[in-house]
Amino acid sequence: MVSQKYLDKAEVLIEALPYIQRFNRKIIVIKYGGSAMTDEELKKNVIEDVVLLKLVGFKPVIVHGGGREISRWVDKAGMETSFIDGFRVTDEGTMELAEMVLARVNQELVAKVQSLGVKAAGISGKDGGLLTVEKKLPGGKDIGFVGTVSKVDTKIITDLLEKDFLPVVFPVGMDEEFNTYNINADEAAGAIATALKAEKLAYLSDVEGVRSNPDDPESVIAELYIDEARELIDRGIISGGMLPKIENCIDAINKGVSRVHIMDGRIPHSLLLEIFTNKGIGTAILTESEEKFWNEHH
Repeated sequence: MVSQKYLDKAEVLIEALPYIQRFNRKIIVIKYGGSAMTDEELKKNVIEDVVLLKLVGFKPVIVHGGGREISRWVDKAGMETSFIDGFRVTDEGTMELAEMVLARVNQELVAKVQSLGVKAAGISGKDGGLLTVEKKLPGGKDIGFVGTVSKVDTKIITDLLEKDFLPVVFPVGMDEEFNTYNINADEAAGAIATALKAEKLAYLSDVEGVRSNPDDPESVIAELYIDEARELIDRGIISGGMLPKIENCIDAINKGVSRVHIMDGRIPHSLLLEIFTNKGIGTAILTESEEKFWNEHH
């Protein structure tokens, strides 16, 4: 008798089949951040997942931040870090350091992808004019070289995808005067996914997804339509650090991305589980025209 273990494996592959068919040749943008960037084992898992997505026919694009690394180096350099309304105040010295740190993180990710046999190319939002920004003024306050994306030119990414590269992007851009600005990685990922008309946008971070009861980790909602997400915001169930994430998600969907996933990068292979299984593992936010997989299968 074939052992159950092997039958289970086959079952998993069969369950993944409709998803593989549906997303073949489709672009998926993965925002990579949180603990999954600092823990070596998790880092390896995420890169394996993304490489697998590429090998089964997706066209993944990684957008990553590096907030923790930047803070570490700012401290190391004996510079002050201050935040206004949750945004890091970025003077010229901090910007210089941030760009160096992000470039270093970027090349490390490129090396990891290449070590698994897939060609990767690391770029910033400055390359090929990918991200043009305006100065961000939260509540009218000047926080230095922090930009908000005003224009996306996807040519460099589409060219790389066409030549079978996996683009790895770090969120630094230029304004019309060619000054360099730091961009929030969630926002950059949303803007890039929207401009590429990506089929999916996946946020990997340190949250399990959206909970219907903020205190109960078991209450993660598998799928949410935009109006349901808005209602949770109005009721104060989505708040704190989750709020800007969800607003980015809603924004991306309103601009043409079909499904946005929020998942916990601390769970090994969460990306594959969310994309290739009926139940998924995080929260998927979808446009009204999308069917809910979860309801369909159960």
